[in-house]
Amino acid sequence: MKCQQCDKQATFHITELTQGKPQEFHLCEDHARQYLASSSTEPEGAAGMAAALAQQIAIGQTAAELAQLDQQACPVCGITFFEFRSQGRLGCPHDYVCFQKQLEPLIVNIHGESRHVGKRPHADAGGSQDRTQLIRLRRELKEAIDDEHYERAGELRDEIQRIEGRRS
Repeated sequence: MKCQQCDKQATFHITELTQGKPQEFHLCEDHARQYLASSSTEPEGAAGMAAALAQQIAIGQTAAELAQLDQQACPVCGITFFEFRSQGRLGCPHDYVCFQKQLEPLIVNIHGESRHVGKRPHADAGGSQDRTQLIRLRRELKEAIDDEHYERAGELRDEIQRIEGRRS
């Protein structure tokens, strides 16, 4: 559907009740911004809705930005942001650093804080480095097998077994 103001594709479909009758507007992003900015002179209810839509436009990411973000991958475990969004799970502790900008608002929204408050395990934190290295090595092992580099895969397998034996 085309924008009612120009020949661009209409991406915003707004329905307003004016004197009890619905009035529909089909607008492109540019004209929707103009419409929402000009509707601030409307009654309180319409202005509130227009303000909410205007805020969504302002903070919304374009499809290109989201696609670029989805390709971002953790250098340690290799998980992409798209995989995180699809599965709802991160691959390793380094993902919190790699995707910090995107995760922080989500964590604050869920927990109310972005800093841990509460009990912590008594175990040594050095084990997390081994776990991170195991994640990286297992990813490299999978890639070596997929690429049919069996000698490298054997070396990686031995390294994984050495680390796992040390943790036991």
